[in-house]
Amino acid sequence: MATTLDYALKTQAPPRHGLVRNFIGGDWVPGDGPTIDVHAPATGEVIARTPLSTAAAVDAAVLAAQRALPGWTATPIKERVQVLFRYRTLLEQHIGELSALIVEEHGKVENEARAEILKAIELTEFACALPQLATGEVLEVSRGVECRTERHPVGIVASIVPFNFPSMVPHWTIPNALALGNCMILKPSELVPLSAGRIAELLAEAGLPPGVFSVVHGSHEAAGALCDHPGIAAITFVGSTSVAKAVYRRGTQNLKRVLALGGAKNHLIVMPDAEPEMTSSNVAASMSGCSGQRCMAASVMVAVGETNAIVARVVEHARALVAGETLGPVISRDAKERIERYITEAEEAGARVLLDGRGVEVAGHEGGFYVGATVLDGVTADMRIARDEVFGPVLAIVRAPDLDGALEIEAASPFGNAAAVFTERGSTARYVTERATAGMIGINVGVPVPREPFGFGGWGDSSFGVGDITGRGSIEFWTRTKKTTTKWNRDAGTNWMS
Repeated sequence: MATTLDYALKTQAPPRHGLVRNFIGGDWVPGDGPTIDVHAPATGEVIARTPLSTAAAVDAAVLAAQRALPGWTATPIKERVQVLFRYRTLLEQHIGELSALIVEEHGKVENEARAEILKAIELTEFACALPQLATGEVLEVSRGVECRTERHPVGIVASIVPFNFPSMVPHWTIPNALALGNCMILKPSELVPLSAGRIAELLAEAGLPPGVFSVVHGSHEAAGALCDHPGIAAITFVGSTSVAKAVYRRGTQNLKRVLALGGAKNHLIVMPDAEPEMTSSNVAASMSGCSGQRCMAASVMVAVGETNAIVARVVEHARALVAGETLGPVISRDAKERIERYITEAEEAGARVLLDGRGVEVAGHEGGFYVGATVLDGVTADMRIARDEVFGPVLAIVRAPDLDGALEIEAASPFGNAAAVFTERGSTARYVTERATAGMIGINVGVPVPREPFGFGGWGDSSFGVGDITGRGSIEFWTRTKKTTTKWNRDAGTNWMS
């Protein structure tokens, strides 16, 4: 007998984007697992349903890649990148639509979403230059004997990406891996599945052969299947440190190449001589950009000596941010509640709330997952808010008597993604650069992301594996080197190598 709930489920309007499907072998394929709702963070409404695919979907994607790999690998690199040239043009032509999709599924404000697509374009441009960068070498190593190196693709690879950059982080891996002759399976976050679908569509429109790129939606089971599948040679992961460790252990246990990027707790050291306006605006922007949901966000400001005037300006800049206009929501209700708990716990432990973002609502979007910009002073290094990755628009200010004390606070963190110093003295900047325990350093730069061709990658609990995920450093990860030694000259002398 039908119940009232059954009737409601049958008659309610379907979500705007309907049921998300996997993209395998050039076709859209229904997921083979249960589905979950996808919420628009700005409103809380359900905008799509995404499947939690099983290992069978991963296996189907691998089979499609195995069929496509020989032809794609045999295609010269200069021809492979022609697809990416066309794809880059499509990204540019569709930038408004692609940005709007990020605003909808992630909640970024419009200029942040547009910047994400612009970065995706830049990453694709770098891949288009790989024929000039990923070259082999030839050398006459002795009279009449030549050694030659050539780069060959690893094979079928996988990329597991997070929710916070639905387009940019996938482009950390997709263009380079494909240009270098690999076939890729992408598993996007189940919280933001829509941008991945458009990436697949535009790559196909650009002429990428079926099976070279697949999208499998899912959560833990799909990620685990990617780590376990014997047909997959390499995996990249971006997300929390706990999951990065699990992916690294599981993937390497299965004898795969793995590069897993984890969380971060970035320290911005502010010296008394720092230029007040540049410093305060940079710190506030670093803390609040993308609602603090980025691994390069400033989450701890280490104020050295007399810096109260700069702290006051940071608060002014942060107070000027308007939720729903210049500050987007966080990804989910759970995230909002977790961030607010961190703030409350720190206040109860003795931190002073200089700017409070708890309980923020946006008119007309009362169901949205907003946290306002928050600044806490008097935080001590042992508080959880100073140690954990909060992943929200929250700045914890820790006081240090001198520069060495500030560096001790930075070094005590197990993370090592980024660190920055704000100062007008070159000697101070150099001192921090040499001693900070992070892979990416900023000098008067609040978000020290290396631009192409320089690679992105941190140290410590922020990165597991060897090398960087972008730039020149990624070439080694996506390729194998074949060495050939040749002797055609019969008169060439013999030696121990002969």
